[in-house]
Amino acid sequence: MDFSFEIVWKILQSSWPSLLLGVQNTLLVALSGTIIGLVIGLVVGGLKAIKVDASSSKLVKTIKKIYDVLSTVYIEVFRGTPMMVQAVFIYYALLKVIKWSPLVAGIFVISINTGAYMSEIIRSGIQSVDKGQTEAARSLGMSNIQNMMLVVLPQAIKNAFPAIGNEFIVNIKDSSVLSVIAITELMYQGNKIAGSVFRFPETFFIIACIYLILTTTTSFILHLVEEKLNHTRTSFPHSDSTSSSISLPRNGKRVK
Repeated sequence: MDFSFEIVWKILQSSWPSLLLGVQNTLLVALSGTIIGLVIGLVVGGLKAIKVDASSSKLVKTIKKIYDVLSTVYIEVFRGTPMMVQAVFIYYALLKVIKWSPLVAGIFVISINTGAYMSEIIRSGIQSVDKGQTEAARSLGMSNIQNMMLVVLPQAIKNAFPAIGNEFIVNIKDSSVLSVIAITELMYQGNKIAGSVFRFPETFFIIACIYLILTTTTSFILHLVEEKLNHTRTSFPHSDSTSSSISLPRNGKRVK
């Protein structure tokens, strides 16, 4: 069976509504999963990065230790197992209880999977923030939570934005594994079309081209957003101690 661009064109003409539906569902699942996963990552990674003061009560220290263990288990389990396995297990295990649709289940799976990766991305972003920012916040009387929410996290998100954007691109491609639970995303539609026309090379050539267009376009948009963020100052204000701002005494008087 020789590859034919004529067949490619015929498949596009006859199956573009199905392909368009697949693209819509792929973007819906990937975008929803990335946004929800980012929220999960902010909560899990942010709380995990908060340090408990030595003066804190024993109850607070115990809760923090339990939380650290549970969050580590969550991250390791979902980063250490394939998303396809997670999708099949979670969808069918909870189907009788929740009675959810494959699309809702797919968004749930990709969200908690992404959340595990986002947690580590946010944690790394937090660690990249200058410690002087935290010291400045504490000198103003901010609590650890205020410091995290108002000072550290905004800068951490900016520092981690390339990795966050990369997760969205990865989710566009990895959403293809959700076809195992019958989500009508792009890969599912490709299998359906190929099975009906019996032209697998041409069909999946089209699917590959669509994925390439989606990822390159997304990458270009994220690059523009990243450049704009790089020109936006989000660092916590600190005292100006540069040489130009320091006044030196001359003849017993301060020079202004």
